[in-house]
Amino acid sequence: MTRAGILTVAGKPNAGKSTLLNRIVGQKLSIVSPKPQSTRDRIVGIRTQDDVQMIVLDTPGLLNPAYPLQHAMRAAAQHALDEADVIIHLIDALEGEPVPLQDAAGLASAPPAPTLLALNKVDALSANARAQLATRQPNAHLISALTGDGVEELLCRVASLLPESPFLYPEEEISTQSVRFFVSELIRETALEQLEDEVPYSVACVIEEFREQSAPVYIRAVLYVERDSQKGILIGTKGTRIREIGRAARAKIEALVGESTFLDLWVKVLPNWRKSADALRRLGYRLPQERSS
Repeated sequence: MTRAGILTVAGKPNAGKSTLLNRIVGQKLSIVSPKPQSTRDRIVGIRTQDDVQMIVLDTPGLLNPAYPLQHAMRAAAQHALDEADVIIHLIDALEGEPVPLQDAAGLASAPPAPTLLALNKVDALSANARAQLATRQPNAHLISALTGDGVEELLCRVASLLPESPFLYPEEEISTQSVRFFVSELIRETALEQLEDEVPYSVACVIEEFREQSAPVYIRAVLYVERDSQKGILIGTKGTRIREIGRAARAKIEALVGESTFLDLWVKVLPNWRKSADALRRLGYRLPQERSS
């Protein structure tokens, strides 16, 4: 008998969802950044071990949306909850008492899938604080996605709740998303690492050309920002910053694709793209009404 199904990981920004996805899959797929809202759409990872296959969905952080991009992010998270066979509601254990998932996700009713409460970052707690937390939340799983503490026990519980099913994907696959998608995410992650706090939320990355058969692999990518001043920050004095972003991103991409890569990186302004439905569609984001159709 095998089990297979969708595991959705949901929670507030910076709860550690991307770190948990990467831990579950055993490979870095999702951007990990101290800056909130770095995950903008769901990231799909696949874990196949023994007789269990988990299709793991890392989702954007649950927040009250203030503009169209955040509405698209919230819709992506809600859609992933609708699809789930099992849900992990991930909470930062350092942030106090958890809010019910229904309230955090803005849902009219609780999701139908069984939901496991996981309190993350317990490695940062003292032994006494951890014991008190376990007493207050006896049904929660205390974990550290960073160190792996408690994660296997949590996944054993997930596995027991997945439906009996043949595997949904070949055992060797680790994601349903394309290399092109992950290249875009690696470039955006590198920009997040090197930019000041006021700029990262305004950066989007689009891969315009990807020649896998060329040697080296040729990739032309555009980083979009909202204002000319942000473009100047991203480029840096005499192009120093964009060259450094390109150098660091290329190293990550080469590790991903296993081949030498030429990264042709550009910066363009797309005014107020986070608040424009047309611009969001151009950048590949789906708006809430488009997800429900």
